[in-house]
Amino acid sequence: MPCAERHRRAARRWLCLAGALLCAAAQATITVVDDRGRRIELPAAPQRVVSLLPSLTETVCALQACARLVGTDRFSNWPASVAVLPKLGGLEDTQIERLVALEPDLVLLAGASRAVDRLEALGLRVLVLEPKNLHDTRRVIQQVALALGEAHSGVALWQRIDERMRAAAARVPAALRGQTVYFEASSGPYAAGSASFIGEILARLGMANVVPAAMGPFPQLNPEYVVRAQPQIVMATARALAEMAQRPGWAALRALREQRQCGFDAAAWDTLVRAGPRLAEGAEHIADCLAALGKAGR
Repeated sequence: MPCAERHRRAARRWLCLAGALLCAAAQATITVVDDRGRRIELPAAPQRVVSLLPSLTETVCALQACARLVGTDRFSNWPASVAVLPKLGGLEDTQIERLVALEPDLVLLAGASRAVDRLEALGLRVLVLEPKNLHDTRRVIQQVALALGEAHSGVALWQRIDERMRAAAARVPAALRGQTVYFEASSGPYAAGSASFIGEILARLGMANVVPAAMGPFPQLNPEYVVRAQPQIVMATARALAEMAQRPGWAALRALREQRQCGFDAAAWDTLVRAGPRLAEGAEHIADCLAALGKAGR
């Protein structure tokens, strides 16, 4: 074989090998679009992750990647294993120096966090994600899974969540379906309206919300609004329910007088007010209460 031909064949082999290596590198690169519309390029699946939002922390762990977390915000408390991780503050007071010292290859946080610009200026890869409704929750779970290099796990996780919500809905007594609910998200009072992810869960369970979508997801209400609405069922933390009757005019709420109420302890409450992978568990807590009310009303 002429020398020139051998060189040409060798060159072609090297070109093919180089092309294969470039293709493999391209496949290893992960691209995720966050809530700002920014494309975040990750050279490989991150192994050191900081999460600064409880719902995102829970999502990482629900995707079986808890071992990759090296730090969280102060409010992340599930699963129990995250309690030992460094706590790096909250939306307003993230401890930047401590966070940087952890050398994360990905930081997950909400758009409202004051740390976003500073962390990016320091060269850290930042993924801004914050679910606000069920559609968002599904999207965020899938985006986090993609960022972790486990895209298929995100799809499977949402399927499990959806199936558990359907099962919870099936346990709601037929006699209670369509009844009106006032769900107090926090004192003020702030309600979880129809447009909130909590309101969407109530709708999936067949319940009606006394706060219409037009009022926003979590509006602050005039206390008289609740009295005039006369919800058939009241839901809140157990502590809030215990003091509601002492609020001016609220003794007139028939739901309180007749004990048609659902009071949730702190552990159950977290599953209800975090738009993350435990929302199905939150739906089950509501369904349990409604099932108990259905039996009491027979």
